[in-house]
Formats: sequence, C-alpha cells, structure tokens
Amino acid sequence: MKQVLSFLCFSIISVFADEKKPNIIFILADDLGWAELGCYGNDFHETPNLDRLANEGTRFINAYAAAPVCSPYRAALLTGQVPARVGITDYLRPDASDGLSLDHLTLPEMLAGGGYTTGMIGKWHLTGYRHHGAKIESRPKDHGFSWNIGSEVKSVGNGANTWPYVFRTQPIPWIDLKTNRLGKEEYLTDRLNLEAVDFIERSAKKKEPFFLYLSHYAPHTILNGRKDLVEKYRKKHPPGKSGREDSYISEDAGLGKGDPGNHWAIDHNPHLAAMLESIDDGVGKIGTKLEELGIAENTILIFTSDNGGESNVTSNAPLRGGKSELYEGGIRVPLIVRWPRCVQKKATSTLPTMNTDFYPTLLEAAGVKKSPKQKIDGISILANWKDVKSAPTREFLAWHYPLDRHHFLGGVSAGAIRAGDWKLIEHFDTGKSQLYSLANDPSEKKNIASENPSKVAELKAKLSSWRNEVGAKMADTATKN
Repeated sequence: MKQVLSFLCFSIISVFADEKKPNIIFILADDLGWAELGCYGNDFHETPNLDRLANEGTRFINAYAAAPVCSPYRAALLTGQVPARVGITDYLRPDASDGLSLDHLTLPEMLAGGGYTTGMIGKWHLTGYRHHGAKIESRPKDHGFSWNIGSEVKSVGNGANTWPYVFRTQPIPWIDLKTNRLGKEEYLTDRLNLEAVDFIERSAKKKEPFFLYLSHYAPHTILNGRKDLVEKYRKKHPPGKSGREDSYISEDAGLGKGDPGNHWAIDHNPHLAAMLESIDDGVGKIGTKLEELGIAENTILIFTSDNGGESNVTSNAPLRGGKSELYEGGIRVPLIVRWPRCVQKKATSTLPTMNTDFYPTLLEAAGVKKSPKQKIDGISILANWKDVKSAPTREFLAWHYPLDRHHFLGGVSAGAIRAGDWKLIEHFDTGKSQLYSLANDPSEKKNIASENPSKVAELKAKLSSWRNEVGAKMADTATKN
C-alpha cells in the first residue's frame, strides 16, 4: 500500500505538476514548546483540531528549529539557509538595520515564479522598524509575498492582543491592522485566523495554487489570552505559582500588584492554554474551509513552532531547557504535516529535520526547480513525508548561536551539533563542551563528555569545519555576561 501511495504521489507531482500543484499553508506558532499539544502528550491544553491534523497526517518527534530564538528561524525558513550563513543568528532588535537581505531568492519568490499566489499574515520580525529609528525596514512584500496583513510596525511581545492593539500609553498600535472586523473585543489570533480563511477563499476562486504563511504572535509572552478562554482554563485547574512579581497587565486591569491575573504562572498557565486554543480554533476553521472548497486533498498543511517554549511560563519536559538555549527544549519543536494525497496518515516520523528543509521540500512538492543563485543548506525530506521509513542521507544538524552576553532567559553563547543520536554543545565563552546520548538520555541530564573524549574531539572538529564552510561569525564573548 505504501509503495502504491508513493507511486501515486510521484505521479501527481511529475505528470500533473502544472494542473495539480498543491496549495501550501504554513502555520507557525511563536514560542510553542515541543510538549504543549495533546498529540504530543499534554493533558491540560485542549488542541482537538491539531490532534486531528496529526491523525490525518504525520507527526514529527525530532523536528528542530534552526535557532532557539525568533528571527533566525524565520530567516532560515524563507531562505533554506542556516542562520549563520544568512547572517542573522539572534533576534533582531527594534532599531536593527541588518534584516533579511534582498539578495536572497526566498521561498515565496520561488513559488511565485512557479505560478503561486503568495500571502503572509502575522509576525514578520526580519527587519528593524523605522518607528524605532532603523535606517532600513524591509517588509514581506519586499521578499516575495504579493499580499500581507497583520504584521508588526514596531517591537512586538508586549501582550496588547486586543483591539486596538496599543500597549499601555504607547502612541501607536504595534500592528498594521487599520480596521476592526470582530467587534470591540477583537482578539488578535482570531483576527489573523479570519484573514487566513478569507485569503484561502479568494485564492481558490482564482483556480491557481497558493502559498499562505500564517505566522501567529501567540503564545509569545507577555501571555494574554482571550478572557473567556482564560476563565475556562482557570476553572479547569488552579494556575501554578507566578514566576514574576509584577504584571503590568494585571495592574492596568485594576487587579492590584503582583500577578493576580496569572499571566506568568509557571504551570497550568490559563493564558498559555487559551492562546493555544485560539490557534487551534483557527486550524479547525482553515480545515473546514478547505473541505468546503473541495481543495483539502491537494493542500499541504503544516503546523510548527519557531523555537521552544519560554521556561518562565511553561515546561518543555521531558526535554531540558527552553527558548534561548541549545538544549533540546530550546530547539526541538512540534511539527505536523498533512497532505492527504501524499503524506502518510496516522504516522510518526523519527527523522531529525530542521526548518531549513522546508525550502527544498516544498519546491520539490510544487514542481519548482531550485535556482543555482540561492545556496540551500536544507535537504528535501519529501520521501519521508510519503513514508516515514524513508530517511534521506544527512551527516549531522548544527547550530550557531553566538551572543555577546547571556540571554535574559538563560541562553549562553554556544554552538551545537547532532550526529545520529550524539549531541554536543560547545560553549564559546568558556571553551567547555557537553556531550549527550539522546537515545539513552533524551532529557540531557548526564554530560558524558569526560567519558568520551574522542567523540567530543570528533564532533568539535565537525562543528568547526561546518562553521568555516557557512561563514559563521563569532561574538566577543570572552568574559561578557
């Protein structure tokens, strides 16, 4: 049966490439940890639509972000290059003028050249902002998206998730939505979901394939869920102890000092659960619209996250660490792929894959040839989508995360490499290395570097050679903490 499915899939891609190009919907959550979904074992959050998506497609348990923070992931997604080669290895500051270069042939540009309508909704974060004094500001339309809405015009992450999207006394909304479509209490995630469904409907009427990049801001802190859903989860389980002593949102709401609104609850956070349910609800609406339009069978629907969850509001257990760290909890992310015509159903893939792989994989699925002008570090894993037992050859995955000071969430200047089940983390500021066997110790509890000096030397040599090959730059990390 799998051989027949694979044959049919190849036939669709090759023989009917012009008429039958698949639609592509890429849904990205922000700071959503590996263990947050029901289909990944979470028993507090309610994600029925994402769980159904996993049942109808393939769930990946060794999917990785190219970096443990936001901007590098997004650069890697659109270019197919590792962040070190792109030159964006940390999140871009609001006044940055070194955003994503226009020299790249991005994924949307390539797909547009292959006959696709391209649209982007939501978080961009591949530029600095003129509002903050950035000399250069590039927008999604500068990089191949023919339509764009709901993207930020200033720094993000402040929890102003309800219309008119103004945080406290700031002078302007932080997002480009000019009109209200969902009433006085319009919630940002709901609005982005609405825009996504509308884009899909408009695009389907054109009888042309489309690529939609739906980039949510949720559940990035400051966590601030829709009120009715927050109450639902607060009643479901008492929120855990707060990880912070102050909460502007609680104070502004007249709830008093501290965190009485539970925005920073370390476990059973009602805002995290509510924000995730809002995302899940959008996945359900998109699925329903695809069925109504009769295009679900030939639509690739991808759901994933840009890095691990923030450890001050959640746990990525059984994985160690979280956002900003090169431990598994910071870089391993949920990934679900559904494409009824080709992707294996009710399957779990153990293939280690990085988000650089989406660029070549989606081009192959769309029948669009790669350009020699764009160096690609990722590899196509389309064969694994069709049959999880198929494992494209890859020697290792590597990360480069140079910092001039420790990240406020705990991350340090370091690099990492995973080769097979071996994982090495090299600390740039101390020169020390950590070695783990992910097969025996997926939680990275026991550093076995001292017991395996030859393996440490081997992996450090590979990592050094890789850095040279991609042109990685080091930060001045000597003693800056």
